[in-house]
Amino acid sequence: MNALPLSLSIVTDMTGSLLIIVFSFLSLRYAWLLTRREPENFLWGFLFYFCLTLAAFAISRAIGHILKHILIFAGNQELWQTLAPFSGGTNTLLMISLAAVTLYYHKGIEGYQAINKKAKSLKEAYDQLETAADQLQEMNLHLEEMVAARTLELSASEKKFRNLFNNSKDMVYFSDAGNQLLTLNSAGFEMLGYPVQGAPALHLLDIFKNETDLDTYYETLLAQGFVEDLEVEFAKADGTGISVLLSATAVYDENHQLSGCDGIVKDLTRIKTMMEQLAASEKMASVGQMAAGVAHEINTPLGVILGYAQLMMDDFSVESEEGENLAIIERQTKACRKIVADLLKFSRQSESAREDISINEILLDVIAVTQHSLNMDHITVHQDFSRELPPVVGDTERLRQVFVNLINNAHHAMERQGSGDLTMISRYDPDSHEVVATVQDSGHGIPEKIRARIFDPFFTTKSVGKGTGLGLSVSYGIIQEHGGRIEVESPVTNKDSGETIPGTAFHIRLPALQVEAASVRE
Repeated sequence: MNALPLSLSIVTDMTGSLLIIVFSFLSLRYAWLLTRREPENFLWGFLFYFCLTLAAFAISRAIGHILKHILIFAGNQELWQTLAPFSGGTNTLLMISLAAVTLYYHKGIEGYQAINKKAKSLKEAYDQLETAADQLQEMNLHLEEMVAARTLELSASEKKFRNLFNNSKDMVYFSDAGNQLLTLNSAGFEMLGYPVQGAPALHLLDIFKNETDLDTYYETLLAQGFVEDLEVEFAKADGTGISVLLSATAVYDENHQLSGCDGIVKDLTRIKTMMEQLAASEKMASVGQMAAGVAHEINTPLGVILGYAQLMMDDFSVESEEGENLAIIERQTKACRKIVADLLKFSRQSESAREDISINEILLDVIAVTQHSLNMDHITVHQDFSRELPPVVGDTERLRQVFVNLINNAHHAMERQGSGDLTMISRYDPDSHEVVATVQDSGHGIPEKIRARIFDPFFTTKSVGKGTGLGLSVSYGIIQEHGGRIEVESPVTNKDSGETIPGTAFHIRLPALQVEAASVRE
């Protein structure tokens, strides 16, 4: 078998050595370009070092093979024998390095994946921060608009609350945990009788009439967190009391501790007055029915007694004892019949005439009749009549009887003083469309404890023989029959100065007829 030419294997070996250098450097250059494009990519970094080691190995191996053929061809085989171990050792070290790089590739990949995962999470966090930064920047750009819009909302809400607070007809207050009033609306100051400007600092102790009511209020507030429709009595600046209905809600701080409360108070004075008037009306109606029955039953035997007494008087002389006794019987029987007639008037069982009446004319007639007896007791009569008053519909005689009764009561209230002032007032109230006639005296007034009983039949504070106690009862029934009402004021409040003066005022209110409000002058 013929051997292949040695030169062919040498040329092939040298050509392969040169090609491995060329290809390894091409790979190294490509890996270097990849690392330049993505410096943080672990795979391209590993590939660059792998190609670098491969290029070093290719150079070492190619130089060793080429040097070997050159030295052998030049006849220096001994020199090659000396250099051959170094060339082989170098190649072996480079192959070990290349193997080591390849062996620890998967460890590098794990590290790279861990680093990549961390980098990815950091990138997500960065993206979130960037989004938040954009939102913050957007909010910052529109912050002034948002603040302005919110300010307008708060201003509108505050305005509504302020209007409700200031315009409320009920008392609205805010107090701290120690029951010191922090804020009170103008209606509250007016209700308590304090000036809005320059009012003293108020505590709930100052305005609760009874301290036990304040204890009940505070204990309920602590236990329930609110107080609902608590009826108590408040003390006004002048010391008088008013009945009120109180509701309050507790206010707590961030530690759930009581920091104060806000409350609303409604004045019950007018409601109580109306309830008293309603109760009085019901009582008077029942008493009237009873009085009517009693009056009818008594009227018949009284008529028989009077008739027989008058018949018997014809049989005896006026100067005789029998004649005097019969005169006494006649006089007392007539007195009883007058009482019965008053009872019938009180119970509205008798018919009355209806016509258009001028209140001013009735008042002038009554003054003309009673002024002489008033002057004898040094009582001065004052007149304050509206020039133009609308007429009322009623019975002239019965209304005249009402004012005579009121003037007589005023006379009795002032005669012990030795002097006094009686004021007669007439005016028109456009709000209620009523004509108001007032009889006011400067007497000792009516004690509060008997004020609710003055219209009861047979109730009187006069001494025996001075009155029957039917005058105000009959007056009450007449005014009720005319669709009006009687209001009592004792002591009297001066409308101009607001001062309280001793005495009593009876206000007779009657519905006006076909009122032309524009033509009525006070």
